[in-house]
Amino acid sequence: MRKLLRIESNAKARDNRVSRAAPDASFVRGLAHGLRVLEAFDARPAALTLTDVARQSGLTPATARRSLHTLVSLGYVRRADKQFVLSARVLGLGLAYLRLTGIEEIVLPELRSLVSRCGDTSGVAVLVGTEILYVAHYSEQRGVRAVAGTGVRYPAHPTSLGRVLLSGLSRADLDAYFRNARLERYTALTQTDPRRLRAIINEARKAGYATLVDELFYGVTSLSVPIFGPGGNVIAALNTSGYSGQITADEMIKQRLQELRATAVRMAEIIARSSILLHSLQLGNQTA
Repeated sequence: MRKLLRIESNAKARDNRVSRAAPDASFVRGLAHGLRVLEAFDARPAALTLTDVARQSGLTPATARRSLHTLVSLGYVRRADKQFVLSARVLGLGLAYLRLTGIEEIVLPELRSLVSRCGDTSGVAVLVGTEILYVAHYSEQRGVRAVAGTGVRYPAHPTSLGRVLLSGLSRADLDAYFRNARLERYTALTQTDPRRLRAIINEARKAGYATLVDELFYGVTSLSVPIFGPGGNVIAALNTSGYSGQITADEMIKQRLQELRATAVRMAEIIARSSILLHSLQLGNQTA
């Protein structure tokens, strides 16, 4: 009970921020809460208690309970004893995006081509709040569990994709990011100092790329570049990654940066020809 009360107290402020952030009177807080509950299931374990959902979503237990009841009634969530799990019906939401935007047909050929030349893995991500969201991913690795994939979200600060996406923000939006982001440590090498992160993001903006070694997962070295929209704004980021024991960040820059930038340019041109995909990616880059 004390744990629930503590979560309730901490979450009321977040609920109030949602209310203040509502753009107009048409904003439906209940829908926003329901979507935040669905997003809470992105973390492990797959089955969550009410307390877990409240903590992951940042909602009060009372609000989380009402949202869960609604989602259970609609068939998007199932109750398993005292825990909750997503139902297969949720797949329809993601598949609709893939089908209507045609992102797999548009982006995956370029990712396959890049991986065939550079090896390892490659992906495209957008910025959603304080996280990156993979909208496409490809790997030729066999017998190895991929740490990324389409639909997977990670915090922005310990990823090269995130730092490139953050480098495309205005100063006001970057300030908003640092006000809202939880700069948690994932390995001993994770950079969590806001001042140092700002400097790194500024360096990525000037250089046009970002590298990262072992900050989100041990053994992962990555290199990312921006994908620009027709107006010159950053709409997504493209990366290549490999095992830290097999390639260094400097070697990755020397061997892959030119290919990565050329692929990003081709992707930008292809995306610009698909208005639906272009608009969906631009809307995905939100810091609120």
